[in-house]
Amino acid sequence: MVTESRHPLVRQTLSALRDVGTRPAEFRRLVRVLAGLLAYEATADLPTEPVQVTTPMGIAPGVRVVDRVGVVPILRAGLGMADGILDLLPEAEVWHVGLYRDERTLKPREYYNKIPPRPRMKIALLVDPMLATGGSAIRACEVVKAAGVPRLKLISLIAAPEGIAALRDQMPDVAIHVGAIDERLNEIGFIYPGLGDAGDRQFNTESTGE
Repeated sequence: MVTESRHPLVRQTLSALRDVGTRPAEFRRLVRVLAGLLAYEATADLPTEPVQVTTPMGIAPGVRVVDRVGVVPILRAGLGMADGILDLLPEAEVWHVGLYRDERTLKPREYYNKIPPRPRMKIALLVDPMLATGGSAIRACEVVKAAGVPRLKLISLIAAPEGIAALRDQMPDVAIHVGAIDERLNEIGFIYPGLGDAGDRQFNTESTGE
């Protein structure tokens, strides 16, 4: 399943992110805000169980989320999204997978994996600002699935049709939630029109081959 958000606040925040004039500090804030908005939509189907709570006036019915949720940012660009999701799910576990894209082959290379062999999380929210070729997302899903996590969702700010197609082909059970589906990949594998390099814009660095 692929869900492209139509929420007006998502679209407004994404417009500001795309703007070439948005400076790193503001860019980081917008990434955090947008990640929270997308996570809100992506977690609408979390299973719950009934509970009772005591109010100042008496007893009220309520619910509690049943499954333990994990947030898995794909380093480094996914780091800025994790904080926005933790604002929404402060008790979530956070694990990291480090991948970078070989700019010659456009294939992902893994350099860090902090997923435990027997994680307690029942659902993992993988976060990466850009779903471009899909290579990094597929590899991250493979890592998390190999650890035994039964349910995965990917949250990205922007996606290319090529990346969506690749992920759906290799990981058809992984739900995809994005702020926008853009036109295409360009000749060097970047999303067009996109927003540039999300990692560089967050951390005020020149391109490092991420």
